[in-house]
Formats: sequence, structure tokens, C-alpha cells
Amino acid sequence: MNKIILTSISIIFAFNSIFGQTNEEKYAEDVKSVDAIINAYYDVVSGSSSEPWEFERDKFIHSKNAAITRLDENGKAESHTLEAEYIPIGLSPKEDFYEKELKRKVSKYGNIAQVWSAFEIRTDPKTESNVRGLNSVQLHYENGRWFIDSWTCEMESEKNTLVTDFLKKE
Repeated sequence: MNKIILTSISIIFAFNSIFGQTNEEKYAEDVKSVDAIINAYYDVVSGSSSEPWEFERDKFIHSKNAAITRLDENGKAESHTLEAEYIPIGLSPKEDFYEKELKRKVSKYGNIAQVWSAFEIRTDPKTESNVRGLNSVQLHYENGRWFIDSWTCEMESEKNTLVTDFLKKE
């Protein structure tokens, strides 16, 4: 009888640890440092069409009111929330998409951080691309973890060589 009870308790704990895992437990490694959270960001937005979207993980690495801003080729800004970002993503079929980081520069003061991150967009993770951009990511540290508060993205163009210039600097 004791063996049955012990076995049942062991099974309950095993299932609880597998299925009852909180987001804090699942994604703790993603938010332990600035480098870890930026790596998680690129991992979340990248993947093959056969992989599911990671909305839960993406929401976990961002602060509750995170803002996303994109600049068009004329420098005009369009901003929206993280939830608004999900609407077009969720309505269209997932395609192979890989945002590959090329270079990162981090400035950290106390509990805030600014990350400059040059990237290129690929449809195959092993094939380089000339579609490049620069992310400006703002983060804060609170309750033992990092949060992405906002990011701004500008794409490189023939008249705007921001990634080339960024890659050449130190």
C-alpha cells in the first residue's frame, strides 16, 4: 500500500513539474540578463513555418505596456502595442522567417539598459541576406529579471546605410 501511495505521489509531482510549470519557471533563463533577453527576442521572432508562434514567451519577455515603433524609409514613425503586433501575425499563415543578429552594443546604468542591435532578415537561417535593419531596445530590471519596455526598428536602404555605419564602428 505504501508503494502505491509513494508511486502515486511521485507521478503527481512529475506531472505537476511537467504540466504545472509557470511562465516564470519556463522562461527564467530568458530574462536573467540583457544578453539572454535579447537572444530570447530573436529566438521568438525567428523560426520555420512548421514551428508554432511563441506568443506566451514573447509576452513574458516584454513589459505589460511594451511599445513597438517602426520607422519607414522617410523616417516617419508608427507605434503600437505588443498585442497589436500579434493581430496581423495571427491572421496570416506563418512563413519561414529568421531575424539574425549581426552586432550588439549594450549600455547599462543601474536598472535600465539600452541595446543597439543590427540584424538581417532571412528566409533560410544559413543563407545571408541584404535585408538589414537596426533595433533600438529599451529595457528595465525589476523583481530579479529584465523586461523589454520598447523597441524601435529602422530598415537599411540605399539612401540610409545605418546598418553598414553601425557595423563599421568599433
